Amino acid sequence: MPASAEAAGEPALHLAGVACTFISKDAPGQRYTAVQEVDLRVGAGEFVSVVGPTGCGKSTLLNVAAGLLAPSLGRVAVFGEPLVGLNRRAGYMFQAESLMPWRTALANVAAGLEFRGMPARQAQALAQEWLGRVGLAGFGNRYPHQMSGGMRKRASLAQVLVLDPDIILMDEPFSALDIQTRQLMENEVLQLWQAKRKAVLFITHDLDEAIAMSDRVVVMSAGPASHPMGEFVIDIERPRDVAEIKMTPRFRELHAGIWDVMRAEVLKGYQQQLQKTA
Repeated sequence: MPASAEAAGEPALHLAGVACTFISKDAPGQRYTAVQEVDLRVGAGEFVSVVGPTGCGKSTLLNVAAGLLAPSLGRVAVFGEPLVGLNRRAGYMFQAESLMPWRTALANVAAGLEFRGMPARQAQALAQEWLGRVGLAGFGNRYPHQMSGGMRKRASLAQVLVLDPDIILMDEPFSALDIQTRQLMENEVLQLWQAKRKAVLFITHDLDEAIAMSDRVVVMSAGPASHPMGEFVIDIERPRDVAEIKMTPRFRELHAGIWDVMRAEVLKGYQQQLQKTA
């Protein structure tokens, strides 16, 4: 982090007055505003989750944070500096499979380092180290089709973290996993985050997951023109086990409070989806 940004206490990521408007797919020639008046901050070392109804623009915000999408209005700053083009200080873990099928797990994890110019032997040694950290020490020679869904997610996580980004962007990375594997992955992410304390912006539709993992949870309204309508500090002690804390009174209290804000918006989003498919 630049010394000036650190001294000023600048957030790792700041979306200020962001709006994203697109040409509507359903009605050519008409415009559709996905998100509007979004002000979102993620502090250095902070874990922030964004939740909301289906279609509320959560992934749009993540693409803006990654520099993959320029906002129609507003600005994005990374450690106090305006974001122009791709966010080089961020690593992005997608919801969809990101591993190259023709590369082994080791080669997939090493790829980003090699693309940055690191010598192959050094990149592979670092990739092997990270495979070990995510529980895949003995599986570096496996191709994606030879790995389970959980193993592929571990490899994808190593693929992002090996680059040592200052900001980690995660788009519902565990949604396709069974509940047991999902909880294991959530705990692994928390352990790795606890060690490195990177800024994390985490997109999820699962309120339990958001509360269990985060320092703050931001609730988005139903679209169109979705915007933040609630922000909750998760004051549960760390380190956490995502299964165990769900049984605590404070977790249930937080869940009830956030769901009280979300409920009406989720119903709105559900009705909108029904209308689209009718």
